[in-house]
Amino acid sequence: MSLVDDFRALHHGRAPGDPLVLPGPWDAASARVFAEAGFPALATPSAGVAASLGYADGEVPVDEMFAAVARIVRSVPASVPVSADIEDGYGLPPKELVERLLATGAVGCNLEDSTDGALRDPHEQADWLAEVRAAAGDGLFINARVDTFVRGVADPGAAVERARLYVAAGADCVYPIFAPPEALPQLRAGIEGPINVGAKADGPSLRKLGELGELGATRITFGPGLLVRATEALREIAGGLKQT
Repeated sequence: MSLVDDFRALHHGRAPGDPLVLPGPWDAASARVFAEAGFPALATPSAGVAASLGYADGEVPVDEMFAAVARIVRSVPASVPVSADIEDGYGLPPKELVERLLATGAVGCNLEDSTDGALRDPHEQADWLAEVRAAAGDGLFINARVDTFVRGVADPGAAVERARLYVAAGADCVYPIFAPPEALPQLRAGIEGPINVGAKADGPSLRKLGELGELGATRITFGPGLLVRATEALREIAGGLKQT
C-alpha cells in the first residue's frame, strides 16, 4: 500500500474507545518529537504553523505555508504520513492546490467551509471538494471541515447536512470543529464515515480521549493546543532563567 493508503486505513476498523490521535506539529522540531514518541501519523494545525512563522492564523502567505509543511514532512520518517491544514485552499484552483500540496510530501489535508469568517454555501463547497477529489484521485486524504459550530450555528443537524454533502463529494473524513461532546452521538448517527473531533490539550482532557471515541470520534486533533502548552512550558523555563 502507499502512504496515503496507510493513512486512510488508520481511520477505519477502529474500536469505539480507540480513536486515532493525531498530534499537531507546528515545525520540524515538534514533528520529530511526536514521531519519536511513536504516533503513527501527524496533522499540522494552521494556527500553530502560523504562530511558529510569526503570523496570525489565516495570514500566512501560501508559499510560506507549503514550505513549512514540506519541512515538517521532511523531518519525520518516510513511514509517518502527514496531513496538512490548508485552511480554505487559499483561492487556488483545485488542480494547482492538489499539485502544490502533494509536492510537500503531505498525504492529506483539512479544507474548511468558511471564508473570511462566513460559511460558504454548502452545495458550492461540495462541488469544490468534488473538483479537489477529481484532481487528486485516491492520492489525497480529504478532511472536510464543517464550520457551523464555530460560526454560531448550534444545531447539530446543520453540521450533519453539510457533512453528508461533503462525504458524497468524496471527502474521506469530516471535521465539525468545536462540536460539543453532547452533540457527538447525533453527529455519529447522521454521518457516514470517519469523524474528526477537536480536543483540548490540557491534562484532564487528554485523559478523556477514549470517551470522545465512545461518543463518536474516529480521530482526534488539537488545533494549536499543543503549541500553546509548549509555549507555556517555555515561558516557565524563561522565567526561571531570569531568577537565577
